[in-house]
Amino acid sequence: QVQLVESGGGLVQPGGSLRLSCAASGMIFSINVMDWYRQAPGKERELVAVIRSGDSTNYAASVKGRFTISMDNAKNTVTLQMNSLKPEDTAVYYCHADIVAGGRLRPYWGQGTQVTVSS
Repeated sequence: QVQLVESGGGLVQPGGSLRLSCAASGMIFSINVMDWYRQAPGKERELVAVIRSGDSTNYAASVKGRFTISMDNAKNTVTLQMNSLKPEDTAVYYCHADIVAGGRLRPYWGQGTQVTVSS
């Protein structure tokens, strides 16, 4: 059984930094894509950053230049370094991955971690 476990959320002041991590575990054959979504109260879930096998990345315009996504292929872990945080970054952040396991490609989601940016 494949699981995604997130860590690193919390409360930070505007301008501060946080680092989110997401570790995939289980009988994983390969990981095609790992990314981070977020959902603020009353808003739809939005894609924040994505990293693909081969290390190509994309970012939402709202976080470009402030957030950095990286992946440790050996540990099946994706990290989101968030700098210069703004109150509008407040949301529940979800890790997502497209993983080949048991001969099938499926999407998997983490449980979510709260990020609150407030003074």
